[in-house]
Formats: sequence, structure tokens, C-alpha cells
Amino acid sequence: MSPIRVDAAIVEPVTLADMRAHLRLDPDNTAEDGLVEGLIASARAMVELATRRILAPGRYRVMLTAWPANGFVPLPLSPLVALASAGSVGATGTVTAFAPGLVRLAPDTVEAPGLIVSPALPSLYRAAALIEVDAGYGGAGPPVPPALVQAIRLVAAHGFEHRGDLPVTLTPMVEALIAPHRRMRL
Repeated sequence: MSPIRVDAAIVEPVTLADMRAHLRLDPDNTAEDGLVEGLIASARAMVELATRRILAPGRYRVMLTAWPANGFVPLPLSPLVALASAGSVGATGTVTAFAPGLVRLAPDTVEAPGLIVSPALPSLYRAAALIEVDAGYGGAGPPVPPALVQAIRLVAAHGFEHRGDLPVTLTPMVEALIAPHRRMRL
């Protein structure tokens, strides 16, 4: 079960204007704006990977073919913001919504994100569960921690100054900024 992002638009936690100011670029020269936008997106992705947190809000779809025995579905989406929809898809492709409350967010949506599923849910024999959740900082979720915003700026600035140089690694300063926000893997 891998969550799939189903909304197309990504709102970056660092704007182009903010990054241009951080880089001290000439306001009249916009020739490198495409590059800067790409660096912001790649820096966000690097910080997301290092912290195991979602820094741009979005909607994610999860498909299940069986219910977990313990009633808990762990999700690699932190922070979870809301349960958008939950239902089953039959062999004909018809989606039937579950009654409210049968699938709900776990109490800790940041450090142990997941879904609690009721034992009263119907069997998934010849069906699959289709669940959509909203996750990520920003938007309807909590604001992006300032240290992570600064980490994105620093990674993007490093990429701007050292174009074409490989390998790209996180500097000790960036590591220090993201360390308190890193979700550990068990």
C-alpha cells in the first residue's frame, strides 16, 4: 500500500519571491526564475525525504485489499490533516461510501499517522477499500515549521551557487535545522 498523490497543484512552502530575496537576485532579471522554482521543488523534496514529513499540502489515495487484524493502518503521511473519503470499490467499479465513523484518523496525526478501522466494516472479499486523506503542512494543516522553511532556502541556495556540482548532500547546518523534526523509522 503506497499512498498516491491525487491533486496536481503543489503549493511550495517557499515562494519564488521569497527565494529570489534570499538569493539577492536583481528584481529586473527574471531569466533564472525557472531554475529557482526547480531548485525550490527539489530542495523541498530533499527536506521531505530527510524528515519523512510532507511540506506541501495535498490529497493522497490509499487502496487496501484486506483490513488489518489490529484495526490500525499506518500511513507514511505526516502530518495527517483530514479524512476526505472512505469507501469500497466492487468488481464493477462502483464506489460505495462507508458510514461515518467506521474509518477515522488515529489520535496522533503527526508522529504516528494512520487510520483506525472499525471491525464493523464489510469484508473486502472481491472488493478494495478506497480511502483519500489530506496531509501535509500548510493549507488546512499546521504551518510549516520555520526551521524546515529555512532548510529549504539553504538547500535551494546551495544548489543555485553550486550548479552542476555533484554530489548534493545536506550541509551540517541544514542537518541541524531538520534534526528536531525528523520522524524516526522503526
